[in-house]
Amino acid sequence: MFDKQRLQNAFEGFLSKQPFPYCVIDDFFPTSLAEALSLDFPEFNDPKWHEYKNSIEIKKISNNWNIFPKTTYDTFCYLNSMEFTSLLSELTGINPLLSDPGLNGGGWHIHANGGKLNPHLDYSMHPKIPYQRKLNLIVYMQPDWQASWGGHLGVYEHDKEANVPGKLIAEIEPRFNRAIFFDTTMDSWHGLCKEVATPAGICRKSLAVYYLTNPPKDVDNRGKALFAPTQDQKNNKDVLDLIKKRSQIDSASSVYK
Repeated sequence: MFDKQRLQNAFEGFLSKQPFPYCVIDDFFPTSLAEALSLDFPEFNDPKWHEYKNSIEIKKISNNWNIFPKTTYDTFCYLNSMEFTSLLSELTGINPLLSDPGLNGGGWHIHANGGKLNPHLDYSMHPKIPYQRKLNLIVYMQPDWQASWGGHLGVYEHDKEANVPGKLIAEIEPRFNRAIFFDTTMDSWHGLCKEVATPAGICRKSLAVYYLTNPPKDVDNRGKALFAPTQDQKNNKDVLDLIKKRSQIDSASSVYK
């Protein structure tokens, strides 16, 4: 499916990228496949979606293999295959690099007008199996995306003293068929730095696959994402309480819609 040399070129300098390793690859899938994958997404109001709707995240997701149409099913199978994970291991130097066929936290993601996602650190340890989440792959799936619609992925520095996101380093536009890979273990603060502002009937759509590895001895055992308040939320007690609940396995489900 992929040209190995093209991927090797894209990953050059991956490990030295600041503020954490990442790379962006345009035209990731063959065009015909990307178009078919985009058409596979359910409508935003379809009951198949699981919804997050609160002050720090407004989005819908599904990782249910039973509802994936054939093209999407086959693609997720390939992205979780030994062939592809071995290639990613070679490209990133991460060994071992393991797939998560359960797509925990991954699968289809969709944001409509008003969609948001505060800066956050992803969960560290997989909640079901004893591996660390190591590498994220996100591919944007809305054709003819316009920069004015927002939804950009923000990449932030890490403020070590406060353990919060620091300076915004990069804003990555969610252009159609654009992929981003990043190491999520390096205090890798990321989120939507621009709220989604799409016309009616258009959504920010993406595919997400997360790869795992053996945890180091000093691994952070965080089992849920750790969010940060935006500048205007820093003194909002309700938001801070929401973030605390969202970060804990036993209370996270109480803040979902």
